[in-house]
Amino acid sequence: MIRSLHIQNYALFEQLDILFEPGFSVITGETGAGKSIMLGALALLLGQRADTKAIRQGTTKCVIEAHFDLSCTPFIFFFQQNGLDYDEDCILRREVYASGKSRSFINDTPVQLSLMKALGDKLIDIHSQHQNLMLDNEGFQLDVIDILAHHNDILQDYKQLYRSWIDAKKALQKLQDDAEHNKADEDYIRFQLNQLQEAQLQTDEQEALEQEEEVLNHAEDIKSALFQSLQMLDGDEHSLLHVIKECHSSLQSISNVYAAAGELADRLDSSFIELKDIVEEISSKEDEVEFNPQRLDEVIERLNTIYALEKKHHVDTVSDLLAIQASFEQRLKSISSSDELIAEMTVKCDHLYQELLKIAGKLTKNRCDAAKQVEQCMEKNLVPLGMPHIRFKVAIEPRKELDENGMDSVRFLFSANKNGTLQDIANVASGGEISRVMLSLKAMLAGESRFPTIIFDEIDTGVSGEIAARMATMMYDMSMGGRDNELQGSIQVISITHLPQIAAKGSVHYKVYKKDKEHETVSQIRRLTFDERVKEIACMLSGEKLTEAALQNAKELLKV
Repeated sequence: MIRSLHIQNYALFEQLDILFEPGFSVITGETGAGKSIMLGALALLLGQRADTKAIRQGTTKCVIEAHFDLSCTPFIFFFQQNGLDYDEDCILRREVYASGKSRSFINDTPVQLSLMKALGDKLIDIHSQHQNLMLDNEGFQLDVIDILAHHNDILQDYKQLYRSWIDAKKALQKLQDDAEHNKADEDYIRFQLNQLQEAQLQTDEQEALEQEEEVLNHAEDIKSALFQSLQMLDGDEHSLLHVIKECHSSLQSISNVYAAAGELADRLDSSFIELKDIVEEISSKEDEVEFNPQRLDEVIERLNTIYALEKKHHVDTVSDLLAIQASFEQRLKSISSSDELIAEMTVKCDHLYQELLKIAGKLTKNRCDAAKQVEQCMEKNLVPLGMPHIRFKVAIEPRKELDENGMDSVRFLFSANKNGTLQDIANVASGGEISRVMLSLKAMLAGESRFPTIIFDEIDTGVSGEIAARMATMMYDMSMGGRDNELQGSIQVISITHLPQIAAKGSVHYKVYKKDKEHETVSQIRRLTFDERVKEIACMLSGEKLTEAALQNAKELLKV
């Protein structure tokens, strides 16, 4: 439950600090005093998107902080799962800056706003006026039945299987689309593949052919240059090898008397050997190089084949052509095996669908059982709330196709008149009737969902008098865990109300009011003493002018 709320620089609140109590509490105040603003601040704390306009004028940021008592609720797994320090005194804080930035904290640990919202959704259920519109929402109606059916594990298994089925259907559709597309292109793919295969391409052959073409085109020049080199190195007695040999002999002849000459002779000998080797290699190359017009034509023709294929497929290398060839081979392989793959995936889809039908059948049975419970409980709750001829029916009908929640379409049918026709509740119920229906639904769900705190924002719209008093009793019973007291003390109920009958039923009474300061007006809230409660309820009964009769009525409502 919520133990305290701190608001600083939010809208009309300069600074608010309020302590909340267990059980049933009420909040009253004139229209515009700030009750909705306080709820807005609480919603901001629980993950609602921030609006910088809500920051109090002249300040740079607003802060909303609340302490929650988690001692009676199983939240430790949530904290462990999200890597948070667990403490039974849980602190949530939200800071919103005028710059538009926002920071969220759980027990002083910075967290993503989504995590703050996930925790907030488990801590407090705020029922505001617009939530009455949810009665026209099939998803809300289905959620009510599912909560009371106690089959969350089965529903989660179904949803997981449903996602698998959807994924399998998408995979099957892709296989079918690809097969259809590939078969339409099969002749074209086969023609392109045959052309590439016939070319018998080899990795790196293009570079080798281009180099060979250069040699063949310049064969005469190369052969001539090689021949001239041979002549200069070893052609006659004036060639380089002959001269070096003579130099070596001269140096060697004086090596006995001049040691340095011997070293020089050895170096010339090494050079002679290297040059002799070069001469042999040049001679070999000269023999290899020859002008061969036929081979040149073959090389040019092969290169033209490669260049044509590269241009056709918009690539630059033989490696790219080989990759395209492999792709075509794979596509043809897929075409040949597509029927088999489609057949296998079809079997898988059918199997998943049959499994879904089985689980969906269990969900339907549980929902039908829960629907009977809802019908009985709603009639039991609504008759004392001024609907003696109430008829409430949960219509469960099969859908044309399975969806993520099963095969069931759920509608709440309603009639407040003895001989009235059952119709969709949102179409026929008045505002006051919808308020009472929603309160009855919340009362049913309170013990099931185990919300630590439920806040009703003017749930009493459209009712008054004795009916309002009975609604107050229902909220009080919710705070006590129901009339059978099986959940006594586990639910904290807070009602924002304009009705004295409801205000008088609260164990604790808070009042929101405006206070004029020198340059501004601010909203404040305080807990009322007993005497202040008497006066507040008397004012709610008679208006600003207090009368003795109003005071007496207030005391009677408070059972003094």
